[in-house]
Amino acid sequence: MTSDPLAPLLALADVAPAVEQARDHVDQAMRHRALRRHGGQVAAEVSLRSAVASAALEGYAHEREAVRAGTVTDPVLQGALRVAGALPGLADRWLRAPRQVLARLHVLAARDVVAEEALGRPVADPVVGARLDGLAGLVAGGTKAPPLLLAAVVHGELLALRPFAGPSGVVARAAARLVLMSTGLDPRGLVALDVGHQEREPEYVGSAGAFATGTPDGLRSWLRHYMTATEVAATQLTLIGDEILAAS
Repeated sequence: MTSDPLAPLLALADVAPAVEQARDHVDQAMRHRALRRHGGQVAAEVSLRSAVASAALEGYAHEREAVRAGTVTDPVLQGALRVAGALPGLADRWLRAPRQVLARLHVLAARDVVAEEALGRPVADPVVGARLDGLAGLVAGGTKAPPLLLAAVVHGELLALRPFAGPSGVVARAAARLVLMSTGLDPRGLVALDVGHQEREPEYVGSAGAFATGTPDGLRSWLRHYMTATEVAATQLTLIGDEILAAS
């Protein structure tokens, strides 16, 4: 029997308690009473805010209300919106065929940004291909690690690899959300992780670079950031629920 490849990450200093605390924040936010009667409205708002945040993290920042009004035509923002809208329909396929889903996410994210022949096609690098295969193996049942830990690894690895041309970060962030949706932690896609990353953008960028080094300290830095961003996202869900209840 082989050991779980992600198990050593939980042994890094402070990581296991941070994962547990972030999970507790998510569970508490999921009990918001707005979700019982206005769940669809909450999910739609989370989707919008996540797309706006993801595009901003890619370097294309836009005012949320302008996006809501439909006046922003920026192709990266439009791609992020398409990706966010497609996630619920991709969650089941993600566990069975993660590489196919990654290709689909890139088609959605990069349309009108990169050449048509590059859509859905990873870069022709055997090292990247091998690491994508390894990542797909983890997603398809190769680990029993907590969903938040797996999401962090998927996100960090895709940011480090940048396997697709154009807005590859949009794909990475969407893939991480799919981990949480497909594993049942966040089946309706209510945890606006991208908002959490954007609110702590300098830390996000720095810790992602640290993750790419592969050192224990680098991995720990990224995982700690990820769990903090998750707590921010849980707070965002609570705020959205409060706003919708107040307006109803």
